[in-house]
Amino acid sequence: MLLLGACQPRQSQPPAEQPTVFSLEEVQRRSFRYFWELAYPGNMQIPDRAPSHQFSSIAATGFGLSAYLVGAERGYVSREAAAERVKKTLEVLWQLPQGPDTTGVSGYKGFFYHFLTTDHAHRYKKVELSTIDTALLMAGILSAQMYFDGRNETETAIRALADSLYRRVEWDWFLKENGLLSMGWHPERGFLQAQWDGYNEAMILLVLALGSPTHSIPEGSWEKWCKTYQWGTFYGQEHLNFSPLFGHQYSHIYIDFRGIQDAYMREKGIDYFENSRRATYSNRAYCMDNPRGFEGYGEQLWGLTACDGPGDSVLVQGKKLPARTYWARGASLLHINDDGTIAPTAVGGSVPFAPEICIPALRYMWETYYDQLINPYGFRDAFNLSVPAGEDGRRGWFDVDQLGIDQGPILLQIENHRSGLLWKLMKQNPYIIRGLKRAGFSGGWLEGL
Repeated sequence: MLLLGACQPRQSQPPAEQPTVFSLEEVQRRSFRYFWELAYPGNMQIPDRAPSHQFSSIAATGFGLSAYLVGAERGYVSREAAAERVKKTLEVLWQLPQGPDTTGVSGYKGFFYHFLTTDHAHRYKKVELSTIDTALLMAGILSAQMYFDGRNETETAIRALADSLYRRVEWDWFLKENGLLSMGWHPERGFLQAQWDGYNEAMILLVLALGSPTHSIPEGSWEKWCKTYQWGTFYGQEHLNFSPLFGHQYSHIYIDFRGIQDAYMREKGIDYFENSRRATYSNRAYCMDNPRGFEGYGEQLWGLTACDGPGDSVLVQGKKLPARTYWARGASLLHINDDGTIAPTAVGGSVPFAPEICIPALRYMWETYYDQLINPYGFRDAFNLSVPAGEDGRRGWFDVDQLGIDQGPILLQIENHRSGLLWKLMKQNPYIIRGLKRAGFSGGWLEGL
């Protein structure tokens, strides 16, 4: 059992560690360390990336809160240590300044800014007040509320803080005249024109907004969102399309969609879990076909989603092609964003949907590229084998960083595959249940609730 300290000092580079045989347990153990060891001691927020520390990410903090539950269940830390960490994190979030000012605040109307500074956890530069990132934070908060059900002072305080934080969010403030939710808001110029339409990661956002007892959005909001969906067949899989795999993963970290259906999925004869399984197979089939001829793609080396990238260029069949840095990579009927960059989180976050293809792919990456791809915090964010050889004569690019929003799905979705922990917790949450029912979901585990 790995028992880690309550709050380790932040490190610029992870500690050295000997190579370890691949297992889901080892992947989880290392991914957990990212959240436990790298949380900023002063404000308990999770860095957006490491070792290149720039700011914290509220979505990563949400994943971190859920990660602590996995750590307690797996024995990486004690329940008491996890509870204390969660309590401190929630206390900070509750006390951080909220308001319409452009600086010196962390959020407004219960929402939080996408990125926060590493020192005071205030708004980083001029980033937006983010609806989806706040939703992922709140999902993590509510998972902790359900897990810590004890009567002692710490766990009682966790439940009260979690409830207050969720109830404070004014979800309806972001509702546009067309009935859709805006993606964000800037104090300098108001709401973003970008809105949540088309199938994507926003299911958790709408469910939380519909489930709120204080600032809920109208019951018909889900139906209006579904009208923007795009269904079709891509690489042999008929499904609701969205190109990066993270859009098929994030909401499923917290909600078990197996056997429950809204009106849209009842008409299609499947559920959203099956839809994500098909999207996973479609992503893999595209990579196996490899129409652009990138190096390495194949049956066990695949996975396109939003991630870091090499920038500059890649070499394909003797020709140099442009490559992006951070980019929403993916492939579907909607569009194809592919520059040869593979992200382990694309595979790790889909383990519950298709373990028969995801686990062998994770193993292959681990065993084939261990020295360049793995460190004590698990998988580095991404790699690209088509990058031309550098001064050292070695071809390929491997990221130096790990990202909190990519480590989280790996850790949490593997746990859902192994034990269903997050799913079981959220099936008991009254806000999630209310949100799903108001969205029109029925069947499966929702029956009788």
